[in-house]
Amino acid sequence: MASGLQTLERALGYRYRDPALLELALTHRSAGARNNERLEFLGDAALSCVVVEMLFKCFGEAEVGKLHLMKIDIVSNTSLAEAARGLGLPKHIRLGPVASKGGVQHQDSPLADCLEAIIGSILLDGGMDACRERIDAWFGKRLRAASPGKISKDSKTALQEYMQGRGQPVPVYRLLKTEGPVHRRQFTVSCSVERLEGEDESGLERTGRGSSRRKAEQAAAAAMLEAIHEQG
Repeated sequence: MASGLQTLERALGYRYRDPALLELALTHRSAGARNNERLEFLGDAALSCVVVEMLFKCFGEAEVGKLHLMKIDIVSNTSLAEAARGLGLPKHIRLGPVASKGGVQHQDSPLADCLEAIIGSILLDGGMDACRERIDAWFGKRLRAASPGKISKDSKTALQEYMQGRGQPVPVYRLLKTEGPVHRRQFTVSCSVERLEGEDESGLERTGRGSSRRKAEQAAAAAMLEAIHEQG
C-alpha cells in the first residue's frame, strides 16, 4: 500500500485487509464511474444505526424527539466534515481535474460523503464490530457530551439545519386550509422537501395541523423529521 494510505490508516485507527476498499472510499464521483457513492450509501446507513444505538444506551430516559434531534446534530454534514478534517481526509480524496481545481476536497459535503464511504468500507472489510468501534472513536466523545436538556431547537429549525447540512434547499411550507370559527381556528399546512435518497422524483411531503399557522408549520416539520428518520 502507498505510504500516503498507510498514514491515513494510522489516522483512522484501522488497518484494512483489502486496501482497495479504502482506495475506492476515497474516490470522488468526479474521478470516474468507479467511485465511492455506493460505499457512501452503505456507510450512511451504518452510521445512523450505530449512532441511534449509542444514543439509546447513553440516554435511557430521553424522549424520542430529543434523541432524534441529537442524532441529526451528530450525523450532520458539518459534524462529519469536522471529523474528516481531523483525520486528514482532504489531502487523500481522489478527484477529477476540474473538481480538484475547484477545491472540492475542502468542502463540507464531499468530506462528509467520503467519511461515510470510509465507514461503509470498514463495515465490508472488518464487519459491524470494527465499524462500531471506529464510529465510537470519532463521534463518541461528542455524543456522550450531548444532553437532551440542551436541545432547544424547534422542529422547523432542526429540519432546516438538516436540509442545509446535506446541501439541499430549505423546506417549503404551504397553507392548505383554514377551518372553524375565528375563536377556534384550525390551520392545515404542508411541508415539502426535495427528493431524498430512496424517494421518487416528487420528494417528500407531510402535513400538520394547529391552532395557528406557526403551530401547524411546526407540526408539519415534526412529521417531516419523523419521515426522514424512518427513511434512515
